[in-house]
Amino acid sequence: MAESPYIKDVDTASFQTDVIERSQTVPVVVDLWAEWCGPCKQLSPLLERLTDEYAGAFELAKIDVDKNPQISQAFRVQGIPSVFAIVNGQPVAQFSGAVPEPQLREWLGQFVEPPADDRMVEIEQLLELGADQAAEAKLEALIADEPDNKDAVLTLAGLRIDLGKLDEANALLDTLPPSTEVDRLRAAASLTSTAADVEGLRAAADANPADGAAQVAFARALAATGEFEAALELLLPVVTAKGDDAEPAREAMVEVFSLLGAEHPLVGPWRRKLASALF
Repeated sequence: MAESPYIKDVDTASFQTDVIERSQTVPVVVDLWAEWCGPCKQLSPLLERLTDEYAGAFELAKIDVDKNPQISQAFRVQGIPSVFAIVNGQPVAQFSGAVPEPQLREWLGQFVEPPADDRMVEIEQLLELGADQAAEAKLEALIADEPDNKDAVLTLAGLRIDLGKLDEANALLDTLPPSTEVDRLRAAASLTSTAADVEGLRAAADANPADGAAQVAFARALAATGEFEAALELLLPVVTAKGDDAEPAREAMVEVFSLLGAEHPLVGPWRRKLASALF
């Protein structure tokens, strides 16, 4: 085992200090193992690697049960490997047998936060600096390595919306299960698709105030540029008129609500206005 500040070989003499007392400060994962145990040889390296990856979020206490039978008896171990999480001197979670990495990460999530992905931190820094192309390339590489990294997929979809790559953004969103954030980005992509010629759409709407389609197109463009209340003020009369463009206007209002999120102060009042117009 490579030396690590987060991993200790613990015996009966050091158990009180290295496990019970230490767990008052940081969670301690106890790995009960033996030289002759085949599954232990699979699980222990994985535990060690994740302990270093989590970089102090928890510590690992490795205990050879053959050399420390009193400890295994105290834990009432029926088979090995057996793994216990100790927090504030008490066991809070446990499992037995070798488990795959995703299951082990899920188990750790019961009592520690997952480590920040260094690559995502770097990508966020690039985005803050406006280095969109570099951030896009790094996001693509990260997703190639970790196709289930939802945060990376959402970040790349949002970036591609900002870059006007709407088809690519929607293709990414199609790979994710439904969620509030997915709905928000879909709404952003939909509204952005109509934002290319705001002034031209404004002129068309001003020239044809009774043309519902022109009002909807202009309102969507306004929303895409952040003028949400102005957009809603244009859309609501089209819904109220109940003409051919009422449904596109309603859909545009719902997209604005999704983009803003339920907690935005505009959403509640305008949802009620939309409901009144519909019913």
